Parts: sequence; structure tokens; C-alpha cells
Amino acid sequence: METNRENKTFATELILLGFSDDLNTNLCLFPIFFLIYVLSVAGNGLIVFVVALNSALHTPMYFFIINLSFIDLCYSSSAIPKLLVDLLSTRRTISVIGCLIQFKAILLIGATECQLLAIMAYDRYIAICRPLLYHVLMRWSVCLNLIAFVWIFSFINVIIPSLALPIIVCYPNKINHYMCEVLSVLRLSCYDTSIQELVIFFMGFIVLLVPFVLILVSYSCIISSVLKIQSSRRSKAFSTCSSHITVVAMFFGAQIMTYLRPSSSESLNQDKYFLMFCSIICPMLNPLIYSLNNREVKKVLGQIGRPEHVSVD
Repeated sequence: METNRENKTFATELILLGFSDDLNTNLCLFPIFFLIYVLSVAGNGLIVFVVALNSALHTPMYFFIINLSFIDLCYSSSAIPKLLVDLLSTRRTISVIGCLIQFKAILLIGATECQLLAIMAYDRYIAICRPLLYHVLMRWSVCLNLIAFVWIFSFINVIIPSLALPIIVCYPNKINHYMCEVLSVLRLSCYDTSIQELVIFFMGFIVLLVPFVLILVSYSCIISSVLKIQSSRRSKAFSTCSSHITVVAMFFGAQIMTYLRPSSSESLNQDKYFLMFCSIICPMLNPLIYSLNNREVKKVLGQIGRPEHVSVD
């Protein structure tokens, strides 16, 4: 279970403290998180199913929505299944290797979603501010290249630095979290982590603030353009952006509060709940936001299961 090297004790497994040590409390939390996970999988899966099978929705905007749903499926599946198991267990442990894999996956997925939300804002900017050039600037080859870019860019900025600066974990091996989160794991390191923390802050600046600034610039141009058109058309223009703005506000707000603020002993417990909003709540809410605020999606959903009229001679 442990190895002594240079008077340091290296851990081979970590203990996740979760939300509570009380088994009764955890049993009460289990159905809540189980329902959230079911809604996340069902909602995002339904969005993918509806968009993929309806040619009317085969547009760049819905292509990006499908990718967002896929990322949300990965996000919730990277955290909730392990959490559900731990809520029913009295020994909430995870191997160090499993922990490192989990937090690298979560960082990659989170960074990819940030870039994707920025691209979705750019898509809305082109659709509203440059409508005559939309089919040229957002042709399918461009959309596919943009999706490939967000994954490659996120991998380079998240995974490669984490591989170059490995974390060696020592005892005590308790993490005040429900999952392996990079800042929480860093605090268990045997050695000085100032370089890793600086890299994480710089990485957060690139994958969080840069896309956020691009989104703000895009919507500044959109608002300026919409205010110049007739008032009767403004509501329609804004309605195409309302879902995306809501998702951006929730996701980036929680991410920035987690990774771009000074750390302290009090912030450790707060980070757990901020990250819960990103990795658990947002993936459940995103399908609801896009389906409830989108006329085309609601129309297609209303047609699912509706019996076709068959003429009988």
C-alpha cells in the first residue's frame, strides 16, 4: 500500500471524502444523483437522436449542439458513476492511477466544452451579423475542422502539460472532494507544486478566459447588429442566442470560480460545489435549455411518437 523513498511515504490509493461521512445522508443523496444522471443521459441522448435522424436539423448550429451533448455525456459519466458507488460504500477509495486518469479526462472534457461554446458563439455571430456569407464561412468542412481543432487544442493545453509535470501523491491520502479534481490532488503532493499551480493558472487563462472573451466580443457584435434591425425581428434574433447565453453563464461562471480565484482552506470545500455544478448539474440542464428554448427542437420532439395518417381505400 505504500513505499518509503527519501523519508517520504508515497500513496497508491486515495480516499474520497465525498459530501458526508454519514451513511444515512449518503443514502438520501444517492437517488438524487441517480436521477440527475438518468436525466443527463436521457436528455443528451435524446438531443443527439433527434438531431441525427431529422434532416431539417442538419445545420451547423445543431451539429455543434450534438457535439455539446456528447461532451456533456462524457462529463457526467466521468464523475457520477463513481460518485454513486461511493455513496453506497463505507470505503470510498480510488487508485492513484485511476485518480490521475479521472482528473485528466475531466480537464480535457471541460476545456473542450469551453472552446466549443466559443465556436457556437462565433456561429451565432456569423448567422446574425454576416447572414449572406453564412453558408460559405460555416460550410461543413469548416465545421468539421473546428470540432477537430477544439479537441486537439484542448489536448495540447491540458493533457501534455499534465504529462510533463506528473504529480506524486503522499500520505495523508484524503481528498476533500467527491471525485479526483486536479487542485485537490495537488495538495497531496510530496513535493512543492508551485510550478504545477502556475501551469494550471496559465492553462486556465488559455482554455477559460480566452474563449470567454471571444464569446463576449461575439455577443457585443451581435447586440450591436440586432439593435440596428427592425424591432419586430429583434426578438427572433435574440431567441436564437438565449439558450447559448444561459449555458455560457452557468458553465463559465462555475469554472472561473473554481480555477481562477485565490485558493484557501475555505475555498477547498467551495470548489467541490462549484465543480459539481459544471460536471453534474450543467450536463443535465443543457438539453432542457436547448429543447425548451428552441422552436425547431420542440416541433420535432412533438412529432416523435405521433401516429402517421394512413389512408385506407
